[in-house]
Amino acid sequence: MPENDDPRWPSDDKDTSSGEPKGAKGGGEATVWLPMSGLANGKTEELAVPKVTPESDSWFSPVVEVEEEPDVPETPTPQWSAFAPVTPVEPEEPEAPKTVFVQPVQPRQTEEPDWDQFDRGAATPTREHELARPEPLPQEPQRQEPQRQEPQRQEPQRQELPIQEPPRRPEQSRVEPPPPAQVPSATMHARPVRIEPAEEHFDSEATVGIQQLESPSEEPPAVETASAPKPKKRKRKVLLITSLVVVLLLAGMGAAAATPKVSNRLGLPWAPNAPKGDIPKPAGVTRVLHGPDINGVAPTKAGLAAALAGPAGAADLGTLTGTVVDAATGDVLWDKNSTTPLTPASTTKILVVAAALLSLDHGTQISTKIVQGADPGTVILVAGGDPSLTSLPLGTDSPLYPGAAHVDDLVAQVKKASGGKISKVQLDVSLFKGPTSAKGWDPEDTVAGNTYMAPVVPVMADGGRNDPKSDHAPRIANPATALTQKIAGKLEAQSGGTTTAPKDAKVLGEVKSQPLAEFANSLLQLSDNMLADVLARQIALAKGAEPSFAGGAAATLDVLKQAGFDLTGVQINDGSGLSDQNKIPAKVLSEILAVAAAPDGKDPRTAKLRPLLAGLPVAGGSGTLEKRYGDPASAAGRGWVRGKTGTLSGVNTLAGVVLDTDGRMLVFALMSSGSDQNKGRAALDVVAATLHKCGCR
Repeated sequence: MPENDDPRWPSDDKDTSSGEPKGAKGGGEATVWLPMSGLANGKTEELAVPKVTPESDSWFSPVVEVEEEPDVPETPTPQWSAFAPVTPVEPEEPEAPKTVFVQPVQPRQTEEPDWDQFDRGAATPTREHELARPEPLPQEPQRQEPQRQEPQRQEPQRQELPIQEPPRRPEQSRVEPPPPAQVPSATMHARPVRIEPAEEHFDSEATVGIQQLESPSEEPPAVETASAPKPKKRKRKVLLITSLVVVLLLAGMGAAAATPKVSNRLGLPWAPNAPKGDIPKPAGVTRVLHGPDINGVAPTKAGLAAALAGPAGAADLGTLTGTVVDAATGDVLWDKNSTTPLTPASTTKILVVAAALLSLDHGTQISTKIVQGADPGTVILVAGGDPSLTSLPLGTDSPLYPGAAHVDDLVAQVKKASGGKISKVQLDVSLFKGPTSAKGWDPEDTVAGNTYMAPVVPVMADGGRNDPKSDHAPRIANPATALTQKIAGKLEAQSGGTTTAPKDAKVLGEVKSQPLAEFANSLLQLSDNMLADVLARQIALAKGAEPSFAGGAAATLDVLKQAGFDLTGVQINDGSGLSDQNKIPAKVLSEILAVAAAPDGKDPRTAKLRPLLAGLPVAGGSGTLEKRYGDPASAAGRGWVRGKTGTLSGVNTLAGVVLDTDGRMLVFALMSSGSDQNKGRAALDVVAATLHKCGCR
């Protein structure tokens, strides 16, 4: 055996508590000496067999561990049973079988020693864990041990073994308590040792607690044994793996909780968006929108004149005319030469939109068609006057003209109706008459590449721009021809020039523009010149007039006059306001807006003109006013002022509505002539912002 397998028990641990010495009369139980191997000097170390006094009603479960058998010299070893005591045979004298108990280690105070340290190859127990000597068993008949004889070399004799059940798994075994007289005290933890004839010792598997046999003929009591538990190393490995998994999970959760997105979602204290102060108490919300306070106190003329004296007298405004009207009553609160006609620039669009809303149904849509041509395989694009067609793919709404019709939709209808057998696409632009530019326009306004205007023709895509998503994109020189070529390419045909479609031609495809109210909204928000001049022609068509610049202007004024507006001093040559020959007094602009802003039911014209207010850009928020009202002097008007802008060289105009501090709706029209573009605009914004700040009583 290896040297570290030498058990180091105390050399003088003898049990002399019972009986007389060997050979004495009376036959008291003598101390039994068992040979132990491994001493360097050849001496035989012996262990005493203690007598254990069982406690009543005690319970004892042997501690059995399964370990590998150590390497031993190759000597004939009989097959010993693991469930019964064995009788070792010495060379000269056989010795009766005995059950050997190792003295238990008495724990210090309440601590239980780690029995793993007493396994083979472990260090010798310390003095604190020395083996205790139990008291002799009371009332136990003394047995006389057979005399020791000289050892003889002979084969060991096998004892009759009791029939015992095989060991069970820990979860299945149920250990029944043995008779009290045969079980040691539950307070003692003994580790049995099996003595083999070759003077080698092994941990016994199931001999703990079995009494020594009186004789071979006596049957030893049956003892149930507990199955061996799993090695602690495996438990430690499982515990280590479990702990590692838990640590990794906690680390992962901690790392996730540290990310801003997760911490914000969970509302953790370290979240970047965590509130820095107390959460405010919820406030009541009124879901009813309130209009202007028509019963509130209106500004007085004197108060308003005092408030506007400075802003309206600014030198940056050049020559200023204007008026302020109380929308609830129609009373004029402030006036400065409002009947003097001045160049209105794009505020001319107010007249065109008002005339269209008064004369046309608000759901009116402009149609664009493709019809069957006279020749086989020929189709004709019939222009109906809609410049808002978009070349963007189906499913993509136009950012310039929300709700506009798609060119791809028109092409898809034609392919389906014709079976795809198209060879030529022609263009019919006969709807509009007269020149494609108006009197008073700058010659550059219709030159390709400018951003303001393109030749006014009855059909085009995206207002004639080369980029369908940008309001400031350059316009093309001939937008109708460009659209015809685009459609021909989609139909895998050729563009065949202009023609006039037969009146009874078969319609292969048709698309329609946004309704009039939405069309007018886009026109006012962008101050779109093309849409304004096309709309003037639609008014002319509705009135039976010629759809030209002159016919559109005349039809616009006729509608307004018929509606009861005083147009003294008004002269217009287009619907866009690009003509510097246009003249409109501020009074006319304010009267139209005042009717649109009047209380419901007060004027029958109000219901038709109300969409005009919805299309006005919001100061600092939308349309042509989106980038204005950023200066401190005009910042008070942000979100409160809504107005239509007008700009030409030396001309700046602004007309719209605003709520004052008392919730009163005020209508204003301001026209500046001879002013610088940037300075004039800023000065007009200050005047409008002053109206918002004014209680002016």
